[in-house]
Amino acid sequence: MDTRRWNIVKNINKSNEMIQEAANYLIIGDTVAFPTETVYGLGADATNKDAVAKIFQAKGRPQDNPLIAHVATKEQLLNLVTNVPDYVDRLIETFSPGPITYVLPSNGVCAENVTAGLSTIGVRIPSHPVALALIKACGLPIAAPSANISGKPSPTTADHVWEDLSGRIAGVVDGGPTGVGVESTVIDCTQDIPVILRPGGITLEELEVVVGKVLIDPAFEKGETKEKPKAPGMKYKHYAPEVPMWLIDGDFKHMQQVINNLIADGKSVGVLANRNTLERLSSEEKVYAHSLGESLEDVAANLYDGLRSFKYGEVDIILCETYQEIGIGLAIMNRLKKAASKLIHE
Repeated sequence: MDTRRWNIVKNINKSNEMIQEAANYLIIGDTVAFPTETVYGLGADATNKDAVAKIFQAKGRPQDNPLIAHVATKEQLLNLVTNVPDYVDRLIETFSPGPITYVLPSNGVCAENVTAGLSTIGVRIPSHPVALALIKACGLPIAAPSANISGKPSPTTADHVWEDLSGRIAGVVDGGPTGVGVESTVIDCTQDIPVILRPGGITLEELEVVVGKVLIDPAFEKGETKEKPKAPGMKYKHYAPEVPMWLIDGDFKHMQQVINNLIADGKSVGVLANRNTLERLSSEEKVYAHSLGESLEDVAANLYDGLRSFKYGEVDIILCETYQEIGIGLAIMNRLKKAASKLIHE
């Protein structure tokens, strides 16, 4: 399959024309990758079962892993669901458009493979202008998981998408790098008290300011579920880089000791850490460092690019530091724990 690439960043004067071309592919049942404020999504008409099936085929995604439907307005969101609690209105007014997904009872408008056979559906209103323009241009809810091969780190640039899916999908809308860097917060809104199924761009603390008590799904705290997952990211291994990654729980001295031991064993080491940690580490010929920035927001934005930056043949092991599980740090550590092959405590 020839994959089209519409570079809106370099052709801003033709952006409306390019977005309409991409929308036309979605209208006829093809798959198109596009940027959101979190990561790039792989979109298809959420009401078309055959179109949605192409997402699973392109990604190699398990069929029981539900997808999120992306819409442009609150009215479009309400057209896909039933039984909306009052607190959802407050959440939408505060956080949407933005990186939050609401899981609500489905009214059956979207195809059954979007919901993976569940009675609920996840819906969100992205804030990226390209995503909103694309949804409006095609006039459809767009089902879209992350636009990567299933299990690999999510894409935060069009180049990441091209690396994984060129030849597998109809097109990629290149809108430049994404902003938040980790996926949306998925919140179960089918009960009296909202429940976080997947942490993401909207934090637990931010949600509690608006609606009071918010629970965290036990399956998330365990890191797995044996049942049908209610939301993406709950059951299967995700975000794994090409090279095995170890999480290092401890200060920079502990990280340095692990590095030294690996080098003594003849290993080449990649290091993912914030700028302050990297500046404290002693440089070695066999150490390849990738900075994730300074703040937790920087780490979230740069995380997937960092996971993709090391290749087989360059390093044998990636070491990544851990972060406090507060604010967006909860989402960062959720992704890192799923990506890691080992956790080494001090």
